[in-house]
Amino acid sequence: MKNDRKLYKDLFVIVLPIAFQNLMASLVTASDAFMLGFLDQDSLAASSLAGQTAFVSFLFFSAFVFGQGVLAAQYWGKGDKKSAGEVLAVSMRCSLLTGAVFSLGAFLFPEHIMRIFTSDSHLISAGADYLRTAAPSYLLTGFTQAYFGMMKVCGKARLSSLIGSLAVIVNIILNGCLIFGWWIFPEMGIAGAALATVLARIFETIFVIIAVIQKKCPALDVRLMFRGGRKLLHRDYWKYTLPLLINQLGWGGGVTMYSVIMGHLGSDATAANSIAGIVRSIIASLCWGIASGVGIIIGGMLGRNEFEKAKKAGGSFVRFSIFIGAASGLVILAVTPLVLNVITLEDRAQYYLRYMMYMAAYYIIGNSLNSTVITGVFPSGGDTRFGMYCDVITLWCVVVPMGLIGAFVLKLPVLAVAFILTLDEFVKLPAVYKHYVKYKWVRNITRD
Repeated sequence: MKNDRKLYKDLFVIVLPIAFQNLMASLVTASDAFMLGFLDQDSLAASSLAGQTAFVSFLFFSAFVFGQGVLAAQYWGKGDKKSAGEVLAVSMRCSLLTGAVFSLGAFLFPEHIMRIFTSDSHLISAGADYLRTAAPSYLLTGFTQAYFGMMKVCGKARLSSLIGSLAVIVNIILNGCLIFGWWIFPEMGIAGAALATVLARIFETIFVIIAVIQKKCPALDVRLMFRGGRKLLHRDYWKYTLPLLINQLGWGGGVTMYSVIMGHLGSDATAANSIAGIVRSIIASLCWGIASGVGIIIGGMLGRNEFEKAKKAGGSFVRFSIFIGAASGLVILAVTPLVLNVITLEDRAQYYLRYMMYMAAYYIIGNSLNSTVITGVFPSGGDTRFGMYCDVITLWCVVVPMGLIGAFVLKLPVLAVAFILTLDEFVKLPAVYKHYVKYKWVRNITRD
């Protein structure tokens, strides 16, 4: 019992700053939706669809940071800070290159990107304005996310949370100023929301650089970004990152397909799905923070060869994730009346939103458990391939085809399609449990 208390104390020292940072990041999307909803429903729907570009770019960044965490957490736990810093350099190179590609794409081809998500000409035009303005944010996000990942590994989760949270506050304030033209700012509508995001990322980047200069977190060895460093370490990084990247793209691509399906079912379905997704993301911040913290704690144990201790910790964290998921579902049910009263939508969209919120309440239970195990426990010991197979097969062989058939072949009602798209977390649960008890994730992957 005493060991469990210490374990949870260690977990929450890491988790609470991460969860708070996730929560604050979710609030940016919520403020976009809330403020743009005052303009018109099309602006809300267009920003939601355009935001899928940031979501897809974040899948790349998350994979690079997850891969960084898999290796860096074990090396840091082992006491090899030099190797952990080299992992940061590899991750940063990948993040900056990816961010540059997304920034160029959003600036040069915004209409083409929007046509992926919708055929509505009004949504395409409004979304293109958003993407063109938001283009620089992707490169800046690549830089800050790589550093935030390293801060969490080296015990500076509070610092990353502080910087990220301050940037969110700046973003929300600028949202109001630039969307509605408050104070001395011009009224820019949907483009104002995008510009607010860019300015917040600049703010975030400046403070990360200041933290590095003040030696509050490990400095980036720029030379290693270009020279490549030790080939063996570089090979290890990609060994664990590539499955995570495929997993992220497979999972995220499937989730993006949900938006594509809803986007082609009309503005009402798109707007309702957007709001339900935002609320779910806000409430799930703690679940995702737990997954990150679990990976760091167990990774450190495995780096020190504390295998039995890691197995017991894994069991405790899995049970805890189920409790957190159930509690999160109850919170969603509790806030549903408030959301319905605050958000102004057309009558049909309001009807869709009510039932999508109910679906989010049970979906988050499976999401909490699976995120803790697939993105926390398994990668902590280098077991990154299972999550790749599990998510890709579940989404692309089961749920997405069912959703497409239901929406465009069987012409099912919008809520029936939405229900189909919430099945993925529960379809894969038996396979996740079976793999967990094999304990293939219990291993030290560091090199001397």
